[in-house]
Amino acid sequence: MGAQLRIYRRRMRSVKATKKITKAMELISASRIVKAQQRVSASTPYANELTRAVSAVASYSTVVHPLTTPRANPRRAAVLIITADRGMAGAYSTNAIKEGEQLGALLRERGLSVASYLVGRKAYNYYKFRDRAIAASWTGFSDNPTYENAKEVSETLLKAFVDGSDDGGVDEIHIIFTKFRSMLTQEATAKRMIPLEVVESDAPVPSGLLPMYEFEPNAGEVLNALLPRYIEARIFNAMLQSAASEHAARRRAMKSATDNADELIKSLTRLANAARQAEITQEISEIVGGADALASASAGSE
Repeated sequence: MGAQLRIYRRRMRSVKATKKITKAMELISASRIVKAQQRVSASTPYANELTRAVSAVASYSTVVHPLTTPRANPRRAAVLIITADRGMAGAYSTNAIKEGEQLGALLRERGLSVASYLVGRKAYNYYKFRDRAIAASWTGFSDNPTYENAKEVSETLLKAFVDGSDDGGVDEIHIIFTKFRSMLTQEATAKRMIPLEVVESDAPVPSGLLPMYEFEPNAGEVLNALLPRYIEARIFNAMLQSAASEHAARRRAMKSATDNADELIKSLTRLANAARQAEITQEISEIVGGADALASASAGSE
């Protein structure tokens, strides 16, 4: 019985040490979420305004630009998947990878081959373990991305799009990221970045004269200047959203692990107390039995 009690106590020490680690990780993630949310809030208006500017040029001009016009016979699409570098974030990376798998299946149904561009070690390890082709990958900044990181990724994707599938490039660019909705809700989202995706709106059609735009030097030059910035801003915003989602998912996962450790410690404490009680009862029984035997022996000798 003493050996069983030692096992319970050793397990309790191990669980308590794990609880300290999960609690520390929960607090670290909670402290980083606020900064991540502020960065998302700061970058979203800029990305939205760039989108409106590009949409205005595309809508109110007659220029045919390769970045806004679907290609006649697309054969290859790029899929950028943003995941985490580290684990212990619940299903955060898994959901993004699953969304990428679903998007890849839809693209293949259309007859397109898929070129995978990966951000984060989780996606890289997933594809590497399954021996899948990787067009390009970036790691080391998933929880704190910078604009330079987004610019590096966007330049690689734009070069592949400009080259086209005839020269080993791509004809479409899609992105998979995790949209941060709240501390409890993060949603893996797929969007097409290039060519620009037309989204149907329920807003009423504006009446009266449409706005008149003048583009200097011309609409084509404006699009050439705006579209690289648009892609960079969109990718940077997606990285920031994913970083905030990663911290929120890790905080939630670590809180759940800490709560489970508390429950396990309580359960082990009850088992250890029961084992100690049984040990004490057995010792008392042995003492009483010995005393009875001694008393019986003494009475017999008399």
